[in-house]
Amino acid sequence: MDLRIFTEPQQGATYDILLTVAKAAEELGFDGFFRSDHYLHMGHVDGLPGPTDAWITLAGLARETKRIRLGTLMTAATFRLPGVLAIQVAQVDQMSGGRIELGLGAGWFEEEHKAYGIPFPKERFARLEEQLAIITGLWATEVGKTFDFRGTYYQLTDSPALPKPAQAKIPVLIGGHGTTRTPRLAAQYADEFNIPFASVEDSERQFGRVRAAAEAIGRSPDDLICSNALVVCVGRDDQEVARRAAAIGREVDELKTNGLAGSPAEVVDKIGRYAEIGSRRIYLQVLDLSDLDHLELIASQVQSQLS
Repeated sequence: MDLRIFTEPQQGATYDILLTVAKAAEELGFDGFFRSDHYLHMGHVDGLPGPTDAWITLAGLARETKRIRLGTLMTAATFRLPGVLAIQVAQVDQMSGGRIELGLGAGWFEEEHKAYGIPFPKERFARLEEQLAIITGLWATEVGKTFDFRGTYYQLTDSPALPKPAQAKIPVLIGGHGTTRTPRLAAQYADEFNIPFASVEDSERQFGRVRAAAEAIGRSPDDLICSNALVVCVGRDDQEVARRAAAIGREVDELKTNGLAGSPAEVVDKIGRYAEIGSRRIYLQVLDLSDLDHLELIASQVQSQLS
């Protein structure tokens, strides 16, 4: 089971804070450092000092880390044109030496679009499908050949399809709870399917839908990595768990129900339940980025017990 650190910088984090957490995650042996792609805070926080851009952040981290995988959960397709995004991600992959992964979603948070003057079209899922076809098509085009695309929302003519990523193929992540279109898109375009903040039972049902969609198009379900994203709150004792839960404005019982919370033994046991239904990777949503001791505890007493 791979463990990756997943952050929500729109809630209030500078680049320097993200760099500190990413370097700590790398030094502690976590598999990846991922971040959300949002421009507006959520819930009862002020979001100060304000948002950071996901791909500018990852470009900086690409130059200041050496091993850890870097990516987004999830980049909003509404934020960037597909050709531009393909260039950005390929460039950051080059800057990292081939450690980038692209999580791409339709975009859902209407308020942030209004706050920063970003169009919020009704047909977001259809646009996402075209974006996936374009981005993967551009990267797959042989050097010296051109790429054309005629869609409802995007048209590309004689694109040189450059630059190329450092990796032969940048892993693409698709996620969500949708029961029909989401599994179909994942089966067609994704290297990894991620379900965020879902129970073991709901995850098992959604993984089944994705595997069935893959089989329906003649793809082996084993080609797809299935993963979860879950909030994490671990403590050496009940008092430490309670302190960490209070620091992120959550209740311990709720976190134990909906996330990975409690003692290291409790968290290892729950991760095992996700592993039993086919999850191969968990993104640990870390909401208190100042608590590096939390990361050290997870690395030493949770990650160390997972094969």
